Amino acid sequence: MQHVESMSNMPKDFDAIAIVVDWLDAYRKRDLAALLDLYADDASLECVCDGNAVICGRAALEAYWRPRLDAFPAAAVGLEEITPTMDGVAFDYSGLDGQPVRVLFTFSPDGKIQHTNCGPLIPNAADHCPGQQSPPG
Repeated sequence: MQHVESMSNMPKDFDAIAIVVDWLDAYRKRDLAALLDLYADDASLECVCDGNAVICGRAALEAYWRPRLDAFPAAAVGLEEITPTMDGVAFDYSGLDGQPVRVLFTFSPDGKIQHTNCGPLIPNAADHCPGQQSPPG
């Protein structure tokens, strides 16, 4: 697995949440160029939503996103929550089918998306079983 810089190495004026909002705006506008401009040249993406895709590099990201932007309506991503994490940002949304999805974003030191990891959002077991804790992730 590729090492990704932690948020503590980010420039002080970097707003990771704003980048995720820009990513969502580009997705909803189906603006492939704007979406790709948010990624580092050597960015990677892992997605288990429709199988198990691992994508690396700008050309592969373009090949991944082009048919998705063409196929899904802008409303396919219903924003639920955007929250900072220790290593980046978590973006939770409801897919077109209403199922919850989480995308984890990490960033390069120059403020570009370095890696995304998306998949179905599995509720925290501790939320449903008082006194139990979920194993560390």
